[in-house]
Amino acid sequence: MSALGTPEGPRRPAVVTGLGVIAPTGIGVRDHWESVLAGKSALGRITRFDPTTYPVKVAGEVPGFEAREHVPKTLIARTDRYTHFALAAAEAALADARADPARLPEYEMAVVTASSSGGTEFGQHEMEQLYQQGPAWVGAYQSIAWFYAATTGQVSIRHGMRGPCGVICAEQAGGLDALGQARRLLDSGSQLVLTGGTDASLCPYGLTAQLSTGSLSTEDDPTRAYLPFDEAAGGYVPGEGGAMLVVETEAAARERGARHYGRILGYAAGFDPPAGSERPPVLASVIRRALADAGLAADAVDVVFADAAGVPHLDAAEAAAINEVFGAGRVPVTAPKTLTGRLYAGGAALDVATALLSLSSGLIPHTPGTGCPAPSLGIDLVVDRPRHTAPRTAVVLARGHGGYASALVVDAGDRTDHIK
Repeated sequence: MSALGTPEGPRRPAVVTGLGVIAPTGIGVRDHWESVLAGKSALGRITRFDPTTYPVKVAGEVPGFEAREHVPKTLIARTDRYTHFALAAAEAALADARADPARLPEYEMAVVTASSSGGTEFGQHEMEQLYQQGPAWVGAYQSIAWFYAATTGQVSIRHGMRGPCGVICAEQAGGLDALGQARRLLDSGSQLVLTGGTDASLCPYGLTAQLSTGSLSTEDDPTRAYLPFDEAAGGYVPGEGGAMLVVETEAAARERGARHYGRILGYAAGFDPPAGSERPPVLASVIRRALADAGLAADAVDVVFADAAGVPHLDAAEAAAINEVFGAGRVPVTAPKTLTGRLYAGGAALDVATALLSLSSGLIPHTPGTGCPAPSLGIDLVVDRPRHTAPRTAVVLARGHGGYASALVVDAGDRTDHIK
């Protein structure tokens, strides 16, 4: 698929008109962005359950989130925390975009979200009921609340969005893949797409499942637990939350007088070959294809928001791909996700929101925590403080456990002061 169009017809330029953030760094765009600029870490000892007997004790939790303040009472008991996050973020994104679904054609509004674990905590509670009380105690909503697509369904029902709806399951890469799918839906006739991702698996069952990757940090000190691209890197910290975005055609946004944070110019995805294969990892080729889709050369990119796994060999592979495409040390690289931990399906969506805020504000946020970048990686990692370099174009990278790799290209478009 080229930047010139799609098999169905010419490409319809896509813009992001609204952001909704529910993250460890804050509830709402302004709180999140202020935390990013200040380098205010949200990592700490897990409080949602007692982590004493677990090897991982540090995570990024969303502070002060009360579902009853954001979600209709009837839905709270029927849905999981990850859906609560998405419902709240979707409401905020629509308000930010000044988009009233009641005034838009219901079959021209679409929803596509990303999830990597579904309703883990809800499922855990129902299994506890099953084994401790018996099958009669398992609620009917267990059949849907745990499901990956539950959030997409609840968001579409709540806002009367009856156009194409879907869910992407690609772990951390899913947030970018959802945006890529949103762009395709605009090309095929949708006027507005509510998209993004959230996850909330900070419960005993969810954390146990995450431990199987062998990539989580077992460091108990929150300031040392997640140090991507650092000489002391030893794994990543899990987190919860994410972001939802309103994506519209540029023409539709202009018609209703909506401002935007920036444009989605290019997207590509791939999958790494099996371990032991002679074929190289796909990330470099994915970046090149995303740039080609955007119609841009590598030297047009002002900043790369890295996947930043925090695992030495994965960091080295990502750095190699960045250097291969852009040249060693030729483009600033940043990973503000060190403030939140990796949010799985919510992580890349939050990175895109942060990248758009970066372009709107004319600066590159830094990578808090990482103090000794490994010199062998050869990347220009932004550390210590933000850089005021007026970036116009950003590439956001994401990789999911098992081999997923995605890249998204965004630019500032007509710069506006859209931070509320």
